[in-house]
Amino acid sequence: MSPDPLDQPLERLLGGKTAQRLERELGLRTARDLLEHFPRRWIERGEMTAIASLPVGEQVTVVARVVSASRRPMHSRRGFIVDVTVTDDDTARPASLDMAFFNGYDAQRRLKPGLRAMFHGKTALYRGELTLNNPDFSVLDDSEQPDREDLAPVPLYPATAKVPSWVLRSSVSTVLDALDWAGVEDPVPAGLLEDAADDGVPLPALAQAYRDIHRPVEVRDAHRARRRFALHEALVLQGALAVRRHAGAAHRAVARPAIEDGLRAALDRRLPFTLTAGQVSAGQVLSADLSRDHPMSRLLQGEVGSGKTLVALRAMLQVVDAGGQAALVAPTEVLAVQHHRSLLSVLGPLGRAGRLDAPDGPATEVVLLTGSMPAAARREALLKIASGQAGLVVGTHALFSGTVQFADLGLAVVDEQHRFGVDQREALRRANPGTHLLVMSATPIPRSVAMTVFGDLDLTVLPGLPSGRQPVATHVARMAHGPRIIARVWEVIAEQVAAGHQAFVVCPKIDPTDAGAADEPDGDGAAGGDGGAAAARDRRHDAAVEDMVPRLQELPALRGARIAGLHGRQDQQAQAEAMGRFVAGEVDVLVATTVIEVGVDVPNATVMAILDADAFGLSTLHQLRGRVGRGTAPPSACWRPGCRTVTRRWNASRWSPAPRTGWRSPGPT
Repeated sequence: MSPDPLDQPLERLLGGKTAQRLERELGLRTARDLLEHFPRRWIERGEMTAIASLPVGEQVTVVARVVSASRRPMHSRRGFIVDVTVTDDDTARPASLDMAFFNGYDAQRRLKPGLRAMFHGKTALYRGELTLNNPDFSVLDDSEQPDREDLAPVPLYPATAKVPSWVLRSSVSTVLDALDWAGVEDPVPAGLLEDAADDGVPLPALAQAYRDIHRPVEVRDAHRARRRFALHEALVLQGALAVRRHAGAAHRAVARPAIEDGLRAALDRRLPFTLTAGQVSAGQVLSADLSRDHPMSRLLQGEVGSGKTLVALRAMLQVVDAGGQAALVAPTEVLAVQHHRSLLSVLGPLGRAGRLDAPDGPATEVVLLTGSMPAAARREALLKIASGQAGLVVGTHALFSGTVQFADLGLAVVDEQHRFGVDQREALRRANPGTHLLVMSATPIPRSVAMTVFGDLDLTVLPGLPSGRQPVATHVARMAHGPRIIARVWEVIAEQVAAGHQAFVVCPKIDPTDAGAADEPDGDGAAGGDGGAAAARDRRHDAAVEDMVPRLQELPALRGARIAGLHGRQDQQAQAEAMGRFVAGEVDVLVATTVIEVGVDVPNATVMAILDADAFGLSTLHQLRGRVGRGTAPPSACWRPGCRTVTRRWNASRWSPAPRTGWRSPGPT
């Protein structure tokens, strides 16, 4: 089989110097790597405009001659600016235009006095004069006139200072022209491209798609090519996941059928409530999977607070009844400790096997294993796990360690699966072949959707909420609403504290010096290019835990309230103590980062203020919202004017200490 031309090393196509820069700066080694380094956007060039007729604040294209080019250092930060002055050939209305290139290595090297070039960018006013900042440009010969290709959309690539966008454009163009496209096989069938037609136009074949996304004639060609590559990726992913699923099904697993009068039945009898229809249905599906002799691979998806952990616990007890062990893996130690505490509370005597207060009937032992445990406690936990004495094991990624040996692991439950990688959650199964796997999530993200839609995992949806669970109303308080709006947020918290309840205040940063959101492990996306710099500048003023704790303590509205902080830089003992005090009701207001995002269950917490909510991703906000409304406390408070239903969660766009009254809610969103 002949080698794929796309797998050629860039050194062969571009030369050693350029190839080394691309590999060192961007990790691009082959033709495929470079061609799949897609543009982040495309600039559409319009008709050429005379300098004297340029509008302000518009995208323009200008052909002009360089009059002068000079370099000067920046005053406020490191770097330099290349100032370029150009004039056009409009003899009737001659005019000049100043341009500024920030750290413009390319402009300094290529734009020499006397050269003609085509510039494209957005005009702006600087000190009353029209200017172009960082325009895209192409150098032209004296006799050369811009043709249709020159006016084609310009791709802008994710780049670095040492590998700017123009170097990537030039390299991509060279590779596109040098490859033997006849030897490139398209993995997407032509029929599938026709079925996915865009406005009646079939999606392009592979070679044409690479050309269209890097050298489009029109921007819509690039968008159509991007759709084709999305289809391409989905097809490849589907195939890979199908292979993974097929390989998993080939493994044998020990069947763990339900026992009529075992631990699971004993738990059902001691529950102080009736299982919801959704919990019963999901439990039946899991029970049937566990009774088979091939490994279960299932995603249990349910709304925050829908009772997924109880469904998982009943499945874990079915495995213990059948003589096996079950492990519950959590993404943080705070959550693992809370899961351990919750399981012991729900099981009661059923989870205290070997102790004096254990029941005469079936019982098991619940063991906690985390990375920060003292050595003696860790050795004891490992011994109980290896001997099989511990039927239920709760832990963090410490359970993935090679030092953890299970006597007979029958079921691995991964909570908040979006916080783990696929390989990470498969580590338990590799060490324990044939283990059944259940992953749980309240906020499916694209990776979760891919796993379920393309067949790596079966999907079970847990609908509804347990009886008594209160609905959560969400409001937005912006600075644009005025300082009274923000002040009212603290009054709402004070009113809930006075009524005997508790509150969360969530901040995106730990301390004011942090550059970005704190404890945010899986944001919905990272800004690139100029957008990333702007986002970083905006984050400078975000609320921080270490700053907000003393500020809230000084607020008249919260005078006397017990306020504590919690964040990921604290050692595990300090985190556990802060969370334990809050759970015990010894803290009224917990100021925290997203370390409390998942699994924290404090029924007495009735209100949450999320400061600078735009710093968080949608899935994080969804998870945070689920930390309140978990009890039965009536959500009510007196608003001025009039009596209104209290909000259960607030997004405070900016913090303001101004104690004002007379506020009316802007309404739910």
